[in-house]
Amino acid sequence: MARHWRAGAAGLAVLGLTLTACGGAKVGDTSSGSGGGSGSSGKCGTFNLAVNPWVGYEADAAVVAYVAQHNLGCTVDKKNLKEQIAWQGFGTGEVDAVLENWGHADLVKKYIDQQKTAVDAGQTGNKGIIGWYVPPWLAKAHPDILDWKNLNKYAAKFKTSESGGKGQLLDGDPSYVTNDAALVKNLKLDFKVVYAGSETALIQAFRTAEKNKQWVIGYFYEPQWFLSEVPLKKVTLPAYKTGCDADAAKVACDYPVYNLNKIVSAKFAKSGSPAYNLVKNFNWTNDDQNEVAKYIAQDKLSDDAAAKKWVDANKDKVDAWLK
Repeated sequence: MARHWRAGAAGLAVLGLTLTACGGAKVGDTSSGSGGGSGSSGKCGTFNLAVNPWVGYEADAAVVAYVAQHNLGCTVDKKNLKEQIAWQGFGTGEVDAVLENWGHADLVKKYIDQQKTAVDAGQTGNKGIIGWYVPPWLAKAHPDILDWKNLNKYAAKFKTSESGGKGQLLDGDPSYVTNDAALVKNLKLDFKVVYAGSETALIQAFRTAEKNKQWVIGYFYEPQWFLSEVPLKKVTLPAYKTGCDADAAKVACDYPVYNLNKIVSAKFAKSGSPAYNLVKNFNWTNDDQNEVAKYIAQDKLSDDAAAKKWVDANKDKVDAWLK
């Protein structure tokens, strides 16, 4: 998620707040060890990998963790953390890497520029696209709905019990980057943002809408394996121009295309751990990510099995990461 994408979160948790992660690890819990940053002279040791809550990121983490374990001998500790919380772990040594960053200028400023606990580790190769989408049947039946200027005339069709008499604009996980509430207000649209709560719920809403010819419009993103199952159609919003989203309250333009990148702790970057070189070299395409995400979400393979299937078929790409 796509989620990227994803800047306006539903509140930032403060460091020290007890947040459960995989294996019982918590940000603020120093008992989890010093992490991959303790590796030196090429020894990997423990590699603490944040996993943010969308399946595309899970695909990134599955493959990187698999290669780290099987090719480098690392012990990988995956930690299921929201984007904003994961960055807090850079300074404590509890998070070594975030594999898919969707912009987050606020976090870059705080943790890279000011605290200097994190550094940019380069592009993933993925292009992140965020926007508003409708199911294919709706775009075909009402082609003009793909222009935001026509949304108000259809607003009543999107009303739900949760949208307070307005059209419902369905968003996903509240932690994702979203300008949607500001867009609705500033474009004077008769809609209300309602959160599905998770990527899975958002996908199911679109799947059901296509199957049953229901009126649904919502936030979605690419890369995303689901688009190969249900090719959602993107609504055209006012064109993005540099700086048009500088003031979160005044946003009235589309989302930018995000060149997704990797963020690592400054300590990890200097550690000599081979896991850092793997993260730095990790680079693939939207199609690669979607393939692994589909194995996980649709084919129900375990993360390890999905990663093995892709790694075995893409030896040249993996070898390039290990150089």
